[in-house]
Amino acid sequence: MANDVAARLKAVRQMHGLSQRELAKRAGVTNGMMSLIEQGRVSPSVASLKKVLDGLPMGLAEFFTMDPAGTTQVFYGKDELVELGEGPVSLQLVAAHRPGRRMTVLREAYEPGADTGSEMLRHAGEEGGVVVAGRVEVTIGGQTRVLGPGDAYYFASAVPHRFRNRGRERCEIISASCPPTL
Repeated sequence: MANDVAARLKAVRQMHGLSQRELAKRAGVTNGMMSLIEQGRVSPSVASLKKVLDGLPMGLAEFFTMDPAGTTQVFYGKDELVELGEGPVSLQLVAAHRPGRRMTVLREAYEPGADTGSEMLRHAGEEGGVVVAGRVEVTIGGQTRVLGPGDAYYFASAVPHRFRNRGRERCEIISASCPPTL
């Protein structure tokens, strides 16, 4: 266990471009303690490890589920996107199972007549996207506009918003939001 924690901690520290001394300073522990943990000579308590990880910042769950070799998946085939929508609205999430994911990237599709619902959406963060096919009516706060291929949007997603396909052809959008809400 100590060797697994040691290897993981060293890999995470290096991924963040930090020296042992810098991470120790951020975490409020001695450089000697950091060295002993990374050498596998000391097995930190959960509380101590959490304190060290707070210096990155990184949670315990992410620390223990990440791939310490750094071989995190970076490419996704269309069959690897996770479907979150239903019926006439398709929301395909990219990197659904990526540990520590810090944004949501979606391939959205709205069949003719489809919309995000009668209630306006709102959530923390920012959202943006580009229409790649078809047309979509986007309402953000008191503003409404019909967007076509190549048109884009970007807004604070705490503002009430809604998407509707009032056209006769399927609409596709590539969007991103941060922090991840899906």
